[in-house]
Amino acid sequence: MSTAAVPAPGEEWRKLDRRTLLVTAAVLTGVATGAGVPTAVALSGGMGVGRALAWVLPAALLLIGCGTGGDYVRWRRTRYRTGPDRAELHTGLLVVKRRSLARERIRSVDLTANPLLRILGLVQVRIGTGEHTGGESTLKLDPVTRAEGERLRTELLERASSASAAHPDGMLAVLDPRWIRYAPLSFVAPLLGGAAAGGVLQVSEWFGVQSEVIDWIGDRFRDTSVIMIVVVLVAAALLAGIVGSLGLWVEMWWNYRLEREPGGTLRVRRGLFTSRSVSIEERRLRGVELVEPLGVRLVGAARVDAVATGLADDDEDKHGDLKTLLPVAPRAAADEVAARVLREPVSPTSAAGLVPHPLAARGRRLRWAVGSALVPVLALVILGLLVSDVLLPVAVGCAVVLLPGAVALALDAYRSLGHGLSGGYLVARSGTVRRSTVALQRCGVIGWTVKQSYFQRRAGLVTLTATTAAGEGAYHVFDVREGEGVGFAAEAVPGLLEPFLER
Repeated sequence: MSTAAVPAPGEEWRKLDRRTLLVTAAVLTGVATGAGVPTAVALSGGMGVGRALAWVLPAALLLIGCGTGGDYVRWRRTRYRTGPDRAELHTGLLVVKRRSLARERIRSVDLTANPLLRILGLVQVRIGTGEHTGGESTLKLDPVTRAEGERLRTELLERASSASAAHPDGMLAVLDPRWIRYAPLSFVAPLLGGAAAGGVLQVSEWFGVQSEVIDWIGDRFRDTSVIMIVVVLVAAALLAGIVGSLGLWVEMWWNYRLEREPGGTLRVRRGLFTSRSVSIEERRLRGVELVEPLGVRLVGAARVDAVATGLADDDEDKHGDLKTLLPVAPRAAADEVAARVLREPVSPTSAAGLVPHPLAARGRRLRWAVGSALVPVLALVILGLLVSDVLLPVAVGCAVVLLPGAVALALDAYRSLGHGLSGGYLVARSGTVRRSTVALQRCGVIGWTVKQSYFQRRAGLVTLTATTAAGEGAYHVFDVREGEGVGFAAEAVPGLLEPFLER
């Protein structure tokens, strides 16, 4: 937090929108209803409906009243202003907080509006520097009118234009509804299916009918084998997960647009019910990352993430998709969008000239994969010998299933390894369950780390780590030949590694 500057002439303090009280009251009403209805139903069985409501309604009204009153105090005590040099926010009653951000340090102005805010024409504005210092590097205005949010975003991110004629400002990508077919292929689908099954049991417990639900399911499968019961329930959970993943994709990516605005700012807008607007200055962009989870990679698709400074999440509101420039789309479309974002004729992530890694890297992956698969098998064998012979066939079954899968993943992980240079970019690819190809500006590399374990030393391999101030902060080139890896690092960023090399 910086000391507030003396206000320039014309600067005025502004208040948040008064309708924040209506938003708070509506949200608390929903919370009180969600908690009060199950409570009233549970109490009505022992004391009657009238007495149950006599207990629940006053508590609900007290919650709504106190919450709205607290938000009124926050609204009265919160003010902000933006000047030529600083953006400032003052808030608090007992503990007064004064935050001030220098204009030149502001890296992002993001707008978010949930359905209730959208109905009222309001948005939540987050002004950030991208530093990993928690809330101290972020000003949160919740809420202001949409027009005020757009004014703040345009004013605070205004920069001198640097667009080229070959890559003019304008739309870079828009939503193709056919991309929804990739949603069920993510790892979210089975997680949502499990959550749906757990939600049914939890809700039935709230209303005291969990045993009835379990008995009803048991009656449906009274004459069915255990294996068939498991198959049907898993299939039902997966079906629920698929439906949930489709709904989640529509909510997150509907109305998606990626555009380059005058002044060199990339803007991503998306969302069906909750709308989001994320802005990334191009001068803070250090490259892109092409991400291919296993499911979508099998059908030739990928997503594009930004490698940029100033995208740090704070502790209050973390969105893992802030850096996503393009949702999962066909690989050709992902490469094309990456090229447009980087202002290159061909995307470095196309990986046409990547150097394969030595066979010793394949051996390391095979040993790790087979060893990991054998751990549960050996555990079952030991338990079978010591406890019960029934576990021995289970161990054999696990070996038949796990070992071929582990070998296949290890071979795929080896084929995914690659590195190279493409113009002004360092390109590195790795991973199997989540394969990523990162194209990092060579001028954005601020350091190299060369690691070599005992087993790597015996195999003549090293792992290079390129350190940067953007993205994840470090990007790896795994298991490259020792001499080749050091030479690659020296060529990628001339002058950075030479003082540490022995000729």
